[in-house]
Amino acid sequence: MKKRILNFVVSILSVGFSFSPALAKSSDVGFLVLAPDRGFLGNREVATIVDEFKRSHRAALALVGRDYSGVEGEYSTYLRRAVEELKGGGATEVVAIPLFPSQADPMLRKVLPLLPRYASAGAIRVTASMQESHLFSQILLDRVDALTQDPEQERLVILGIGATDEASESILRGELQSLIDYVSRYRSFKEVQIGIYYDREAETKLREKKNKEVDDQVIRTAAKKGETLVVPFFIGPRFDSHMSLTKWIEDKFKEIDLTYAGEEIVPHPNLLLWLKKTANAYLPPSPERTGVVIMPHGATQPYNDAVEAAIAPLRSHYKIEMAYGMADSETIQQAVSRLEADGIDRIIFVRMYSLSDQFKETTEYILGLSKDLHSHGDHEGSPLAQIRSAALFLTFGGYEEDPGIAEILHERIVEISRDPSQETVILVAHGSEDDQVNSRWLASMNRQIEALRKDLHCSKLKAIYPITVREDWPEKRKEEVAKLKEMIEEGKKSGRVLLISNRLRGAGPYKSLLEGVEIKEGEDYEINGKGFAPHPALTRWLEKGIEEAIAAMNSERPAVASVAP
Repeated sequence: MKKRILNFVVSILSVGFSFSPALAKSSDVGFLVLAPDRGFLGNREVATIVDEFKRSHRAALALVGRDYSGVEGEYSTYLRRAVEELKGGGATEVVAIPLFPSQADPMLRKVLPLLPRYASAGAIRVTASMQESHLFSQILLDRVDALTQDPEQERLVILGIGATDEASESILRGELQSLIDYVSRYRSFKEVQIGIYYDREAETKLREKKNKEVDDQVIRTAAKKGETLVVPFFIGPRFDSHMSLTKWIEDKFKEIDLTYAGEEIVPHPNLLLWLKKTANAYLPPSPERTGVVIMPHGATQPYNDAVEAAIAPLRSHYKIEMAYGMADSETIQQAVSRLEADGIDRIIFVRMYSLSDQFKETTEYILGLSKDLHSHGDHEGSPLAQIRSAALFLTFGGYEEDPGIAEILHERIVEISRDPSQETVILVAHGSEDDQVNSRWLASMNRQIEALRKDLHCSKLKAIYPITVREDWPEKRKEEVAKLKEMIEEGKKSGRVLLISNRLRGAGPYKSLLEGVEIKEGEDYEINGKGFAPHPALTRWLEKGIEEAIAAMNSERPAVASVAP
């Protein structure tokens, strides 16, 4: 049985549906929101979300009840009406978005295979479930955060519903476990358990047996020392404020010493964000709805002004927001929200850092482009919060890997050079704590040196060397500064030594570090401490990267499961 259900889910998403190429740019897409019939209050909650969704997207809501009996049944009226509404509004393509928490939901399993019957022409395409999105995981995190006081002293029980047999129970349990794994990144509980209630469509004896096991599980957990939190996580019936699935569960345990969350999945702001984000992936991009967030390190105002000067020429072509810092979730969220408030639904995120992989893993996790953060990067403690956004993202970074940086370095050398045949140049960069990353940094600098060597002036220099002082890590810094001292002393024996600040802006701590080992500016070396910004080559790197990202967004569209009539 478990294998049969798994095969059903796979067939719906891959085999039974034919995966179509990207939607044509000229197509007009309509979104068919499939949602469970929850009764009066529950349906009003869903309708409120969908009505807001309609303000920005062509959409229609179709309710599906547990009594759905095929294309001749009463619920088919809502499906046909919704499809007709979309077609009547000009849609030439229909994309179904299942507002169901699980692909194994018994109602969803009934309706998906029959969707082709509701398309008078063309096809109906089906998106991935909300289980795939971090926005869905955040809903559970919010529900848990609303209850918890001291997680390490608390036990957490998450309740799901909808199993019809042990195979579907296993699927639901696995889905909830993935959500719990997400919550556990941020909150460490004494114990976490999952309880799966069976749907009324399950065989009676099995349902009663399994549901009693869940009840007993909750009671046993609550009897243990410490606080027990119970969170229902499903989209269940809600006929009125008293007749609802959450209230039914609450009444079950009203005599038990536990803390119960009275809210389920709906309503929650992330549901609207998820609908918009899911829909945006199926719409053709437009320049008017594409924006840019740029993340430089940032520092004092002179530093920031230099960066802004490099960016200024681009502001007449792109909507740009700044997110200064080292992958700060709050700052990034603010920048993204400002763009979204201006109608942006696609965002190019620029890591304005030396190497392309600097903060890549961290920022792509924050933006929701990756599910896992394998390391904290340059951050300590708990994983960074992921932002809440309906926008689609594409990222790039690594200005030092661009050939144009050699142009800037050439200018900085020429600005302080007098007789290249008697001069040794040392490019001084920040560097990384990680030895492999640091080696890549040096390799990037050596590629710039190769380009410099082809220049008429720089080809006459006695030598050009790269070094990274690894300034943020005392033991490594001590070793690298000693190397730099040795390089300066050796170069000084046969002429002048010129240090070039190989960083975005300024000379950082280079002078003070050298003073600490008795190497003095003007006496032992000269330095051009300007850094790269501002410079037209840096502006060109930004523009080139943005244009390449826009082109990639124009060509990338999701593989869509299509149901042909």
